[in-house]
Amino acid sequence: MAEEDSNRRASCEAGAEVTVTDTGDAAASSGGTAVTGYRALGAPVRLSHTGDATAIGGGIANTGYLNIGTLTVQPRAPQEPALWPHQVGVIPTAARSFQHRTETDRLRTAVDGSDTIVLTQLLTGMGGVGKTQLAADYARTAWNDDSTASGLDVLVWVTASARSPIVTGYAQAGVELCRADPGDPEKAARSFLAWLTPKAGAKPFRWLIVLDDVTDPADLNGLWPPASPHGRTLVTTRRRDAALTAHGRHTIEVGLFTRDEALTYLTSSLTDRNESADQLTALAKDLGYLPLALSQAAAYLIDTGETVADYRHLLADRTTTLAHTAPDALPDDQALPLAAAWSLSIDRADTLRPVGLARPMLQLTSLLDANGVPETVLTSKPVLIYLATHRTRTDPAPAGGPAPVTPRDAKRALSALHRLSLIDHTSTTPHQAVRVHQLIQRATRDTLTPHQHDQTARTAADALLIVWPAIERDTTLVQALRANTQALTACAEEALYRPDAHAVLHRMGNSLGEAGQVTAARDHYQHLTQTARHHLGSDHP
Repeated sequence: MAEEDSNRRASCEAGAEVTVTDTGDAAASSGGTAVTGYRALGAPVRLSHTGDATAIGGGIANTGYLNIGTLTVQPRAPQEPALWPHQVGVIPTAARSFQHRTETDRLRTAVDGSDTIVLTQLLTGMGGVGKTQLAADYARTAWNDDSTASGLDVLVWVTASARSPIVTGYAQAGVELCRADPGDPEKAARSFLAWLTPKAGAKPFRWLIVLDDVTDPADLNGLWPPASPHGRTLVTTRRRDAALTAHGRHTIEVGLFTRDEALTYLTSSLTDRNESADQLTALAKDLGYLPLALSQAAAYLIDTGETVADYRHLLADRTTTLAHTAPDALPDDQALPLAAAWSLSIDRADTLRPVGLARPMLQLTSLLDANGVPETVLTSKPVLIYLATHRTRTDPAPAGGPAPVTPRDAKRALSALHRLSLIDHTSTTPHQAVRVHQLIQRATRDTLTPHQHDQTARTAADALLIVWPAIERDTTLVQALRANTQALTACAEEALYRPDAHAVLHRMGNSLGEAGQVTAARDHYQHLTQTARHHLGSDHP
């Protein structure tokens, strides 16, 4: 036998029974055959570490070269189709203290109460609003419905975070339900989709396909379940691309908990705690009524034994990051702590055109008013310079300096963030065009170094000042500018006094006075005087 380390291959002479290791991997399960490396005719040989190959359900996995004169393969016969009702994939378990929500009824009405032939529903929304739990609740309810009229014959739950697991899930369904070839997952997936397609004279069957957490619409090219009067498709995704809503697919926006839903959730989760309704209501507001944040806060409180007041104090501490507010063990089979819940979405948004601008744009919005930032602020010259300088790069910066960024580029960066549900961008309300959840803002600020934080804050202040009109005729715009200045001051006040008090602070006071808000203007300038003295010293001009 000879081993070729440079090529990670192996060979053996005919008739020699040899085991060769450290050449690559071939894996087989459920009766499959795995072959890897060179093999001469008649030589029973098992080789490994030459490369990876996997066979399932009677398939053949091969990597490397086979030197065989005649090869006879007798694969396992396709398994008999499973009897109905049959489930493929695992429905996520119900979250502790799962809440029946308005969206629950909207989903059931849209799916079960519609006469539309194309029954595809898209549950969209920002990460953490509970899309998967809503889909799981619907799927579980539909599966447990054993009535002749509406009960399911087939349920397939697929994790759809990439094309590969979608194909794998479909292929498994094809093997179990329609005698598909397990050795060719792509073909097995196509066989399953063809099997779902209604056929004249065939016995109808009721099916539900759930595609959970679709990350890229392109992953579903050629893999959408067919239209059928007996079939329903349910998709959960953070994406809001036009490609997903084509062909009459219906979108259901999943929002935050209402105040009452959030209070009910916290009350039922903390049943053994003697916490006042006022404190629980205040905590829900501090967390922006986000279901994911509420569940992790409840787990933290249960694990640590701290009071709600203590936890709220921890949240309010600006020296504390969101990572410090997470429980040691995440509840409800959650994969990521709150601080990391949106990191993958930000990475994905940064890959959309214009590449590399989504992240620095989100950093700017993280310091401004969560309830609405004027579009003119985020397309102003200071912002364009900031985006060009801080563009996320995977390659070296060009020798001539960063390429300029145009207002159109800035708007497209906002669009990229909107498509990933990281912000809400509505051009029809230009003075409050961009809204972003307060915890996304917090998580984004936590990633900034002190220098980045100060630089971003000064840029935001420059942008507000350059947009501020000399004569305040548009009161809606001016109110939005004052609200954004106030939000910026709340989270980055120290940066606005380095090296000197930023002029936007004076413009804010003048604006209040010009609007006739004399008391507010007086209070603003008193605070400005005290803060400037604290940061700059009493002798500063």
